[in-house]
Amino acid sequence: SCANACLGEEHVQHMTDCIRTDLDCADICTLTARLVARGSPYAEDMLQRCAAICKACEETCRAHADEHCQHCANVCQQCFEACTKYPQVAAEAVPA
Repeated sequence: SCANACLGEEHVQHMTDCIRTDLDCADICTLTARLVARGSPYAEDMLQRCAAICKACEETCRAHADEHCQHCANVCQQCFEACTKYPQVAAEAVPA
């Protein structure tokens, strides 16, 4: 939604990096969620990549004062935290 809102900005040419990062982040988050949901052996690697892209997206969006960018930055921060904590949380949830 941030990328879409950025496209509506008056000076959209200044938002291109934000738009590209938003789209990459959304794609990697979707793929990561699918891999985690099905217990893929690649999920842990994707969680690390997802965390890195979420952090980059957060930083890119924080550079813009627009409300939609600030909201996106907050969500990306939460996703980064979830991706970095998930392997530990999942390991603790498995019965011994």
